[in-house]
Amino acid sequence: MSRPVPIRGVVFDLDGTLVDSMPLVLRAFAHALRPFCGEMTPEAITAHLGGPPDRTFRELIGDEGKIPEATRRLMNFSMENWRLIQPFDGMHGLLDHLGSAGHQRALWTGRERESTGWILHEHGIAPKLDAWVCGDDLPTHKPHPGGLEETLRQLNLTHTEALFVGDADVDVLAGASCGVRTLLICHDRVVDPAVRAKAWRAVNTPAEAYAIVRAEFPSQLAASG
Repeated sequence: MSRPVPIRGVVFDLDGTLVDSMPLVLRAFAHALRPFCGEMTPEAITAHLGGPPDRTFRELIGDEGKIPEATRRLMNFSMENWRLIQPFDGMHGLLDHLGSAGHQRALWTGRERESTGWILHEHGIAPKLDAWVCGDDLPTHKPHPGGLEETLRQLNLTHTEALFVGDADVDVLAGASCGVRTLLICHDRVVDPAVRAKAWRAVNTPAEAYAIVRAEFPSQLAASG
């Protein structure tokens, strides 16, 4: 019997996976959309997230001419409040653990590169990543797997040598479409059973996901030697 291919790298989503930013993201989008869509519920906004802001605005506003103003409002609100975004407990320890175990660490996010850079450098995450691909780096967006494919290319990993960790349905769908095992963080929300079935594992919190990554993948790497 052939040995399973050992995991050599872990790719993470950013918002809701490495950093606790969703409350600020939802407030920023609500602020940006208010003049054009009125008051929107967090659930209505969340259903359209997963790519760069202009795609979300295009879906919700519809009028192309209003997108620049909505984008300006979003960026201004985010810039004034972005330091409210904080890493989840245990995130730095996990990245350090993976690095010391010989795993590559990468990021694939739908967030645009400018604000991604602010977050990664402010919280000392950037030096712990071997690659990062953002929502405005490619013309495709989650659930299209192009960004994940590009991340693996930069890491020189095959699909079976990587694990992807994210907190959105689009993360699971992207991972499944290119054969990468995906660990889903549900944040206690109800996940479509068809999506959940495509996930390698599903947990409620980042802490649970971090514990699985710590326990499973370094030991597999060691066993392969």
